[in-house]
Amino acid sequence: MKQLKKWMLGATTAACAMYAAGSAQAVEIEYWQYFFEPRVKAMETLIENFEKANPDITVKMTHFPYADYRTKVAAAIPAGQGPDVVQLFYGWLNDYVNAQLIQPLPNDVFPPAEIEAEFFPMVQAMKRGDQYMALPTAVRSLALFYNKRLFDKAGIDGPPKTLDELVETAKKLTQTDGAGNLSTVGITTGMNAQDHHWFREVLVRQFGGDPYMDNYKKVNYNTEAGKAALKYYSDLEFTHKVTAAGFMDEPQAAFKAGRAGMHIDGSFRIGALNKVRGLKWGVAELPAAADGTQSNYSSYWVNGITSKATGEKYDAAVKFMKYVTSDEAMQVWLDTVGELPAKPSAAMTDANANHEVYGPFIKGLGYAKTTIFANESGQRQALMDMVGRMRLESQSAEDSLAQAAGEEQKILDDYYN
Repeated sequence: MKQLKKWMLGATTAACAMYAAGSAQAVEIEYWQYFFEPRVKAMETLIENFEKANPDITVKMTHFPYADYRTKVAAAIPAGQGPDVVQLFYGWLNDYVNAQLIQPLPNDVFPPAEIEAEFFPMVQAMKRGDQYMALPTAVRSLALFYNKRLFDKAGIDGPPKTLDELVETAKKLTQTDGAGNLSTVGITTGMNAQDHHWFREVLVRQFGGDPYMDNYKKVNYNTEAGKAALKYYSDLEFTHKVTAAGFMDEPQAAFKAGRAGMHIDGSFRIGALNKVRGLKWGVAELPAAADGTQSNYSSYWVNGITSKATGEKYDAAVKFMKYVTSDEAMQVWLDTVGELPAKPSAAMTDANANHEVYGPFIKGLGYAKTTIFANESGQRQALMDMVGRMRLESQSAEDSLAQAAGEEQKILDDYYN
């Protein structure tokens, strides 16, 4: 009996020790992103998949409104709080590195040569020295969304293939009320949305220029090509009367409401448009220049491991980063959000490349450029003000373009110097 009690006591002690050891191995990490419903839904799926494969790791997701997101991150991490893995826009990387909010990805798990062989080249902007600081699950490009019902009503067979055709198509789609006010715009416009990218990386290039020089450190659109690009863009509103900046407040809101025939936006808009009842829409590649020149803009959000993550949390964060940059995760993101896989192996499948919605965006990646921003919001504001001066102060396109270029160059000089 004494021997039995002794054995039972030993077994119980051993079991408790094993349980304690198992509990000690369990770790929880935090993941932060800004709130955009399809992105949150996609991450919920990825977290569920990851936790099934890694039962010793729990991932807690927190999200904030976009307007508050950067402030929350900047305050939390230096205080030793907040995320272990964080989402950030590629244009913010310098700020996050300089503020020591994130740490490099380990080369043994994320070898630079492997990344450069497997990912789209644009992700190389995430490299500092011989290490990558962050990596994307998905990338974005631009395309032309069009309202099929309005096209049918106007007797238009399909989306425009050239910039000249875009103008003529927009004229046919534009509608006014009895007082002559726009009730339906042929195409949305707004530098506050995606048009500042369309202007820089698409129109300036299609009119024969380069928007920047010296690896995006020198503004180069105050040229004949830039003047032609601005004239084309501003003529849509001021000459052709097929649009109005601020129509229904936001460009995407007008398109969702069925009050815009065409709308240039990113692939991230797909998930939101899929939820709009009664909206019948299609997607086409951005119209080419008269000589056939195509151009596009690509961007992406990345995930990085924060400086807060240490020890077992760091190890768990590395595992999580490895999963969310896998082909499997990229396909989930595409199916849920509409953003494109960051690897050609996941993006360029026959099903994706030939998809009626994803296909135009994926093709656009083949000739897209990625702007390297010093201060994305400030640089966007310079172009918003450029068009605003033309509208409100009747400033000439030439003078307003020169002023915008000077303002943006100051932003770049202040940052890099």
